[in-house]
Amino acid sequence: MEQRLFSTAAAGADRDLTELQVRNHHLIRVDVAAVREGHLILVNRQHPVREPVPADKLADLDAYPAMRALAPGMLLETTALARLSELLAACRGTADIVAVSAYRTAAEQTEIYESSLRDNGPQYTAAYVAWPGCSEHQTGLAVDVGFAGGGELDFIAPDFPDSGACLDFKRLAAQHGFVQRYRAGKEALTGIACEPWHFRYVGAPHAELMERENLCLEEYIERLRRYSFGGERLAIEDERERVEIYYVPIGDGSFIEVPIPDCDYYRLSGDNAGGLIVTAFSGKRRRSLVG
Repeated sequence: MEQRLFSTAAAGADRDLTELQVRNHHLIRVDVAAVREGHLILVNRQHPVREPVPADKLADLDAYPAMRALAPGMLLETTALARLSELLAACRGTADIVAVSAYRTAAEQTEIYESSLRDNGPQYTAAYVAWPGCSEHQTGLAVDVGFAGGGELDFIAPDFPDSGACLDFKRLAAQHGFVQRYRAGKEALTGIACEPWHFRYVGAPHAELMERENLCLEEYIERLRRYSFGGERLAIEDERERVEIYYVPIGDGSFIEVPIPDCDYYRLSGDNAGGLIVTAFSGKRRRSLVG
């Protein structure tokens, strides 16, 4: 089989690296800073955003004319935005669903947090607004969506009912790489109350695995730490492809050597908590770095 190997340690972007052929796999040398990049990074109070998203990793929602946005100039990470557009088309929600909030700078998150404290009080704010520096919106991978037909949309808690296009959006989200990030019953783990409007892009096949097992991102990352290149790997296979997933902890140096199995292509993502997640794809699926 022809091998096509790439690295995407930064979400959706190629990365310069050194490869060494070792038996039936490759070793790639990656800067440990990659632990803070990628579609699977964990962001919460214990794992804050370490650095701002580069401007070239963000795209404007205005580039998708069919997509409704609460305000002009809203941004999302490039791959997440493309998949959001596909999801809205799949659920036929372009007329009824509005993107209420997407990427936020640290300054914008601080302003929202302080404004909510003044207007809504500390209890409400603690439940629904992440601390500045601890918001998924600062990654460009999270979007809040609302129902356009429900009247004026609340910026912090927009209405997103279990009916019509909104329900179809929820049902199809995982197929397009999105998960409802904050679910009922997971508050002790996420630190945030249930938010039916907040969706996070984690990519394939991770979103469907999380949905199937009813795992929040904290639980999913913890589960992935059980898998390693040299031990058991999490494997998923269907008639189209085989996917292997495993975890590589970082060490104390400036670089880490990551083993990559023979495959058609793979993606790397940091977890923002001490390791890298390798997702290796083999099979008949179209070979693309985007997904």
